[in-house]
Amino acid sequence: MRRDVFQAIADPTRREIIGLLANKTLTLNGVAENFEVSRPAISKHIKILTECGLVVIRQQGRERYCQVDFNKLKEVSDWVTQYHNFWNQKLDALGRLIEGQ
Repeated sequence: MRRDVFQAIADPTRREIIGLLANKTLTLNGVAENFEVSRPAISKHIKILTECGLVVIRQQGRERYCQVDFNKLKEVSDWVTQYHNFWNQKLDALGRLIEGQ
């Protein structure tokens, strides 16, 4: 099942994982050590993040290393930008209307 980026970032734990991996590449165990949930729960979160393309897992020997691929977050950025621009225009128009009175 292919998931989208919005589904992945909807969960606070997955957002924390992205934030954690933004600073450094970690093994699956290294990621799990930073959370109070079980290792299988973290594995499920990592699976969702990999399915949507936000996390890439690289096998090195017996270890699996996780790193963030920020290119997929551009989809979110583009979506947010359109609404950011929309609301800026509306608020600017409101400001001009208020100042004109």
